[in-house]
Amino acid sequence: MNIEGLDYNTQREKLILPEYGREVQKMVDYAMTLESKEERQHCAETIIDIMERMFPQNRENIDYKQKLWDHLALMSDFKLDIDYPVDINEAKKISSKPQPMGYPKQTNPVKHYGSMMFGLFEQLKNMQPGTERDELTRLVANQMKRNLMQWSHGSSDDEKIASDLARFTDGKIQLDLDEFKFNVGNMKEPGEKRRKRR
Repeated sequence: MNIEGLDYNTQREKLILPEYGREVQKMVDYAMTLESKEERQHCAETIIDIMERMFPQNRENIDYKQKLWDHLALMSDFKLDIDYPVDINEAKKISSKPQPMGYPKQTNPVKHYGSMMFGLFEQLKNMQPGTERDELTRLVANQMKRNLMQWSHGSSDDEKIASDLARFTDGKIQLDLDEFKFNVGNMKEPGEKRRKRR
């Protein structure tokens, strides 16, 4: 819809630093049109004073003046020819976008255990038999049962967990289900009805 006389933000030029608003951007644009360097300098200092009053809480920061002049340089696209009282070369780093970070891609045979569990499986594979390995085995087996119960992936019976643990540790860890007791707190099997509180 195009109504004569109405000027929508979506139709206007995009602001470089929207936090200062369109009016400050207009002041910066106006300062660049001034022919005399002395006039441009005076106009720039006035704009800095206005920017400072917009965010008085920033006065407590050590480098707040530097930041204001950097922002002025950015809003003018470094085309405002004045004598800056600070070095504005660092401002170019603010305007440059960081390189996109690569997302770590890990492929786990079964996603419901999660990548952290596969890290623990690797650790168990390389540990020497003893109380430390037994304790880690107990923690890992209980977490595997919790994961299966939480994500409702088929059966969360003890034999499946023992089988998976042996498979993912290359047979190094064998749970004796006659001796081993799971401790998963108060989590319930999928589909198990909760008792009504009275």
